[in-house]
Amino acid sequence: MKTHRQRRRAASITAALAATALALTLAPGAGWATEATPDPSASTTPEPEATPTEAVTQPPEVEETESPAPDESPTPTESTTSPEQPPAKDARRTPPSDEGISPLSAKPYMGWSSYSMQVYEGGQWITADQIMAQSDAMHDKLQEFGYEYINIDAGWNGGQDGYGRPTPSTTLFPDGLDAVIDHVHDNGQKVGLYLIPGMSLETAQKALPIYNAPGCTTENLLKQPLQQGDYWGFGYRLDFDNPCTQKYIDSIADLLGEWGVDFIKFDSVTPGSGIGDLSMDAREEVAAWSQALKRNDIWFELSWAVDINYADYWKQYADGWRVDWDVECYCGDEALTTWENVARLFPRLSDWWRHAGPAGWNDLDSLNVGNGKMDGLTRDERRTATTLWATSAAPMYLGNDMTDLDQYGLELITNREVIAVNQAGVPARPVSTATKQQVWYSLNPDGTYTVALYNLGRADADITVDWSDIGLDGSAKVRDLWAGKNLGSEADGFTAESVPIHGVRLLKVTPEKQSVLTVNDDSLRVGYAGDWVRNNGNEVPATSQPFTVAVSDTPGGGTPTPPATGLTVTLNDSDSRIGYSGSWGYSNNRGLGDHADDVHYVETNGAAFEYTFQGTGIQYVTEKHESQGEVEVYLDGQLVETVDTSLPAADGRLSQQVVYSVADLPSGSHTLRVVKKSGSFMLLDKLVVTLDSQLSTTSGAFNKAAPADVTVDVLRDPSELVSISIGGEPLERDVDYTLSGATVTLTSSYLATLPVGDATLDFGFSGDHLDDVHATTADGDSVSFTFRGTGVSWLGPKAPDQGTVDVYIDGEKVESVDTHADSRVSNQELFAVSGLKDKAHTIEMVKTSGDVFRTDVFRYTVKKVG
Repeated sequence: MKTHRQRRRAASITAALAATALALTLAPGAGWATEATPDPSASTTPEPEATPTEAVTQPPEVEETESPAPDESPTPTESTTSPEQPPAKDARRTPPSDEGISPLSAKPYMGWSSYSMQVYEGGQWITADQIMAQSDAMHDKLQEFGYEYINIDAGWNGGQDGYGRPTPSTTLFPDGLDAVIDHVHDNGQKVGLYLIPGMSLETAQKALPIYNAPGCTTENLLKQPLQQGDYWGFGYRLDFDNPCTQKYIDSIADLLGEWGVDFIKFDSVTPGSGIGDLSMDAREEVAAWSQALKRNDIWFELSWAVDINYADYWKQYADGWRVDWDVECYCGDEALTTWENVARLFPRLSDWWRHAGPAGWNDLDSLNVGNGKMDGLTRDERRTATTLWATSAAPMYLGNDMTDLDQYGLELITNREVIAVNQAGVPARPVSTATKQQVWYSLNPDGTYTVALYNLGRADADITVDWSDIGLDGSAKVRDLWAGKNLGSEADGFTAESVPIHGVRLLKVTPEKQSVLTVNDDSLRVGYAGDWVRNNGNEVPATSQPFTVAVSDTPGGGTPTPPATGLTVTLNDSDSRIGYSGSWGYSNNRGLGDHADDVHYVETNGAAFEYTFQGTGIQYVTEKHESQGEVEVYLDGQLVETVDTSLPAADGRLSQQVVYSVADLPSGSHTLRVVKKSGSFMLLDKLVVTLDSQLSTTSGAFNKAAPADVTVDVLRDPSELVSISIGGEPLERDVDYTLSGATVTLTSSYLATLPVGDATLDFGFSGDHLDDVHATTADGDSVSFTFRGTGVSWLGPKAPDQGTVDVYIDGEKVESVDTHADSRVSNQELFAVSGLKDKAHTIEMVKTSGDVFRTDVFRYTVKKVG
């Protein structure tokens, strides 16, 4: 049964689509979505209101709405332009910078999009007068703060010209779209439009000539056999083996440039947009549009919820990309969004943050915080959303009616210090997402930190940031950016007291003299020359391994036989090391036979969980039920299987089912990622990992009546053993245990304190800093880091497959470092220098020998920051 919200939302979408007056089939790829058509991603986002035991009915899909007849043609006065008609006007051009980065995407853009208001107004909000009114409001209220884009979303198109290129609706733009574009440009702003992939069969069958491409027509541009080109089935995939296809894309992009268009949102991009199995694949078209738009200096934004497994591809061709589903709640004129639609972005960004930077940005959708009576958020939630967009270096484009902003909204979106955080272009990363009180931070180019303390919980809470967690060793000055107040100096960290429910504190942290700053290998400030990869089996994450001691008290019994525990470890769904992306819920005390009587569950297609493990196998264990559907299983970034977790209704429910299992993996680090594809719910109950054993045995035995030490050998470099604990309580080295060479001895005096039964000790091992490294195999490849300070050190692993590295300071070779070792060991100081002048310096390392060159951490000492 549909919820009240689902019924209202479905009705508004259906009404908007039914209002379409022109032939979608005449639009090239229907990507020029005709007037009054809402963003189709609206029709695919399930509502997160049902419990895991309920079946959820999906909202209606586009094919349920009326569609014009295939042979319907646009009227000449509205949508047909003679092939001989000259271009509308000259395109506006901005030359690229000397560094090769377009000025367009060097920073996240700021502006406004029509889509949220279109949804709020029932899909009809797009006319020329309304667009120009928004432009005027931006000019009067926001432009001085950096807001400059006016982006017109789905619904602007009226048909196509004689070359198969889109033409604007004369109903919506009676004086022509060029009049609206001129108005926006005259206000000193930029204008954007909306497209989707593919081309309709009717356009192909018309065999229209392609502008400025003699001998080319639209007749043979579709890939054979026909393949769906977009999520909704408006058009078909283009064939880029035909050189005329690129010329067709070029002809449209050049026309947009002649109109003066500055921005394109390209929607329904796959893999992504709810499709991750490559049954639809828009990558070739993304590359083609990138090439065509780049020469017209048009920003290229991808949408919606693109697949993170292809992040490097999106970064290569686009200026920005949506990372999640629509932020709109589709609740009519009640509100634009909800807190749940903001909160779900936190786990998504924990995956995506490292992929953004100059020339490409993570897009979180519209920031709807400017008008309290329509936003759907509390004041604290509005501030938190604004902070999240700012600290994520996400494009800050509003969805509110800018003619009706309230005073608090204006204060939020015009705070210059917060805008400066966004425009610094350094996406924040989380210390941990395992808690509802989260610390996110970024290290800015000037050596200051931005720190956001988010309370995602259901009660006011104190939130503490330890300087060590953000890579700062030393004291620092703290400024509250929202309050605009300096809070003094703190030696080890800062505690924000009573952060309200769904509230935030935003800090600028300035290290004081002689502080040491740690910079990880995936920081934007680290530069790589050559063919480098991140991780890909070159890393060793910090890990732990259980060791079971069977404790008895049997006089005359001698030493009992150790239990056969094997090399597996079970992680419950609540384990903090499992990363969840999307709007996941948690259900316990279900009484349905789940492991630990709890599960995590999610309703939204595209949501995922991910776990990185050190081992040789893993099992995904979950419930099977009629409400579940297909899930896509990725191992080390590759789609390996699509698993059906559903059951016929007559079969009821089965708990703790192994739905995916893999064994005999190469020894090392692996990542399992599972993505929801269909069904009402996807659940996770537990993971069972086959360990890549760090110990010579997994168990021992101790008899209190005949006490004797228990020994076990470490199978990796013994310096990597950092702790032994039980129940979270550490054992004391040289008292409770000793380490001699590779042998750990658990003392009988300690073991005698344990109760009879099986006791599980955790052996903790260090790994690379933050569990990652960058690596290359080519001699001559280099890594560099520029800093202002008086000293710098370089840390990384030593390993049998590594060799020599030349170190340069400010262009002068100062040392050749041998990074070879007989065993793999992490966090080694490979080079250090002090006593430098307090100015900008560059350290560079160049590979000269060995099979692999790995780099992990830079640390530098500051004298002055900011």
